[in-house]
Amino acid sequence: MDEYSCFVDWDKMDVTVQSQDAKDLTCTEFQELKQLARQGYWAKNHSLRAKVYHKLISNIPCRTVTPDANVYRDIVVKIVGKRNSNSLPLPEFVDDSLVPTYCLNAEGIGAVRKIILCIANQFPDISFCPALPSVIALLLHYSKDEAECFEQVCRILACNDPSKRLIDQTFLAFESSCMTFGDLVNKYCQAAHKLMVAVSEDVLEVYSDWQRWLFGELPMVYIARVFDVFLVEGYKVLYRVALAILKFFHKVRAGQPMESDSVQQDIRAFVRDIAKSVSPERLLEKAFAIRLFSRKEIQLLQMANEKALQQKGITVKQKRQNVHLAVHAENFKSEIVSVKEMRDIWSWIPERFALCQPLLLFTTLEHGCSLSRFYSHSEGHEPTLLLIKTTAKEVCGAYLSTDWSERRRGGNKLSFFGTGECFVFRLQPEVERYEWVIIKHPELATSGSEPENHVSPASSTLSSRSLPSDPSDRLSPFLSARHFNLPSKTASMFMAGSSECIIIGGGDGQALYLDADLNHGRTSHCNTFNNQPLCSESFQISVLEVWGFRD
Repeated sequence: MDEYSCFVDWDKMDVTVQSQDAKDLTCTEFQELKQLARQGYWAKNHSLRAKVYHKLISNIPCRTVTPDANVYRDIVVKIVGKRNSNSLPLPEFVDDSLVPTYCLNAEGIGAVRKIILCIANQFPDISFCPALPSVIALLLHYSKDEAECFEQVCRILACNDPSKRLIDQTFLAFESSCMTFGDLVNKYCQAAHKLMVAVSEDVLEVYSDWQRWLFGELPMVYIARVFDVFLVEGYKVLYRVALAILKFFHKVRAGQPMESDSVQQDIRAFVRDIAKSVSPERLLEKAFAIRLFSRKEIQLLQMANEKALQQKGITVKQKRQNVHLAVHAENFKSEIVSVKEMRDIWSWIPERFALCQPLLLFTTLEHGCSLSRFYSHSEGHEPTLLLIKTTAKEVCGAYLSTDWSERRRGGNKLSFFGTGECFVFRLQPEVERYEWVIIKHPELATSGSEPENHVSPASSTLSSRSLPSDPSDRLSPFLSARHFNLPSKTASMFMAGSSECIIIGGGDGQALYLDADLNHGRTSHCNTFNNQPLCSESFQISVLEVWGFRD
């Protein structure tokens, strides 16, 4: 075998990696590398893949002082000593029960633990890095010795390019990535998300497994193909593949009973046995067919989620903490929805706000049916949740991303505002969520032009000119109207309010109109996708509630 075989148990390896003639990789252009990585150009030649990994990792921009192979040779004896490498205790920042062996021989399995301990010695700032054992185990298959593998992993960890995120090394970064993944699932895998909501009490807990699916459960041949592309394209690839896994899980298991009491365990089992359902090529094909946000926009969403966690007291030094806060049953009381229904709604809202508890701001039962009181109690809160129960026992509502005080920007005219994170939903008689929101109001939408003071943040681009000085103050990229294919004239038509009425738009042509007395309402429906209407075309309001979000 070749010089990169010392840690490989060839009886476990896919025979195709041993049967191809050696090739050379001479291209350096990103687009060509990207295409070759996705095609698996170096996937079927062990020696070529090792050389490509070395080349790609060597080109990662790193801190000036980054531990190299010589450092490993200097410290490994002092750290490991004469102890049996297979029984070495691992640092707290990795899960000792989840150290993949892939196709490593006994020497390679022991080397994983030795390298982890040496990395812990050289990177004291790492507080949480569950992907590390998998990355080390994978790279050992393509390393000449332990020292070379150590150096390559150190370069990945020491990357100092702010635009090139690689591996989460703190609990804050890890948890925000889980929240970001939840946001992406909510948008791109709605059928799977609906299943998760139905079978799990805490969907964020399910989505917190997303890195484990990749760096723990996924078989060697699959994670190697993912890693090929990851080294070229970066972190976004991981989101893509995890979304594809969830889509395939839903497709394969839809309509079937769960195999265990935990959907988390079912997904893990599905990923471990993914070869029964999906080939590596099909998995990547599905992943790259998803029209995901840009890298920059995902980075903005990640920053927004990190900021929400920091406001909850989570720091970069944090090791582990359960921050998956569902709606607390003992503190919640609504005349419209149950705790379970409120938790379902909470699973739809952006993850950074799902960390908060609901706070009742306004209810017609206590504050009366006055639109002015509705505004006075709701203003100053962003976002808010509107719940309506009709006299016919229908229940519907809306998630409203923007403070109602924005309506004043239009003076006495009906003013449009809001962002693409708004949505409307129905809970009774059947549950339905309408993904994006735009007001379907023909008389207004076709008017000559919008006044300048009606321009919403949703209609701005993500150019550097539009970014605030602190990027973390910016909300998520879901706010960008271009993701909802909206005409420019109606790009900010998500919410509208005046002294006479409220209008809230809804996806697929849904729109909700409330009169000033808050006793009557009506809906419009364009039946674009044959969805059921939000509620009766004309209805009387039994109870209306507005909820805010409390830290």
